[in-house]
Amino acid sequence: MANTMFDLAGRMAVVTGASRGIGQWIALALAEAGADVCVTARDQNSLSETKEKIEALGRTCITSAQDVTDVSSIDETLSKFENITGAVDILVNNAGYEQVAPSLDVDEQIWDKIIGTNLKGAFFWSQGAARRMSRQSRGGSIINLCSLTSYVGIPTAVPYGSSKSGLLGMTRALSAEWAPLGIRVNAVAPGYFRTAMTEGFYQDESWAERMIDKIPQKRFGDASDIGGAVVFLASSASAYITGQCIPVDGGFLASI
Repeated sequence: MANTMFDLAGRMAVVTGASRGIGQWIALALAEAGADVCVTARDQNSLSETKEKIEALGRTCITSAQDVTDVSSIDETLSKFENITGAVDILVNNAGYEQVAPSLDVDEQIWDKIIGTNLKGAFFWSQGAARRMSRQSRGGSIINLCSLTSYVGIPTAVPYGSSKSGLLGMTRALSAEWAPLGIRVNAVAPGYFRTAMTEGFYQDESWAERMIDKIPQKRFGDASDIGGAVVFLASSASAYITGQCIPVDGGFLASI
């Protein structure tokens, strides 16, 4: 029974920002659980590695160059996926952007790019997916990538924290509105994971040591940590869970 609850065979998942790092890990975890996966990134060529790894698992992978801030292209991209696969069952809003800067130096361009990518893009992708999921008898599952900054204030990350706090609020509001449609909306909040986007921080050994000291499990997260949480929220194992955010942080938030 346990294996069946987590089985995603016959499901079609969409993962934005899946060319590398956490997005790629999530796409692979969904494929390992049995889903066929559609992946997007700004550059089509950057998705080739993700596609190869998913297909090596025996799953179908469809790729599309897509900037999540280009709202006008979202419906076209989802229609392309739906026409090929016949359904949109799972959406993971992973695409994100961060630029660290003192708040007194943040300009409108920085603000708009971060909010547009992390919050606006996630909303309109969710809207497009929900329109399709609402026509399906089995509904669907939307999973947003929140952050520790959805819960705590981080100096020099105000636009990013604002976008991720907004994403948490959006998760809760959409879950309440779309539950009657059979659509669940949840989120995960990754803690400290070493990825291409965050590599600069981890190269500072003193910073890494300070962060490890703050994490009760005394390690940074890896691919299986985030992939397992997303598969759970995408599967029938979490059928009665909606509007929630699971911190995947080794106990960081619980200990501060």
